[in-house]
Amino acid sequence: MKVIASDKAPKALGPYSQAILVGSTLYMSGQIAINRATGEFVQSSIEAETEQIMHNLEAVLDEAGYGFMHVVKTTIFATDIKDFEAINGVYAKYFKSNPPARSFVQVAALPKGARVEIEAIAYK
Repeated sequence: MKVIASDKAPKALGPYSQAILVGSTLYMSGQIAINRATGEFVQSSIEAETEQIMHNLEAVLDEAGYGFMHVVKTTIFATDIKDFEAINGVYAKYFKSNPPARSFVQVAALPKGARVEIEAIAYK
């Protein structure tokens, strides 16, 4: 087991790791739209939030030597199911072919007032 920590993704908000590598499987904690460079939470639109999240996930994947092509499962948590299509529009840019298995769940609330959070599992 190896802890993965990227200095290009936001630090964990609590007692958890950005990701854990177990054998060839990378378990990534959920990311919200915090810009690591500025420390600011991106809230201008659901698309902007999702884009920042995907950049954060990419930074953690890269730190572990993985890429989006290695992602086999994601879970999306959103505070409003009506954002499904907007989130999909951004998400699809990162998974152009052979997208991973996925769950999309509406939740009551997310940390820092986020409207979307995405976690992932990657394998190679």
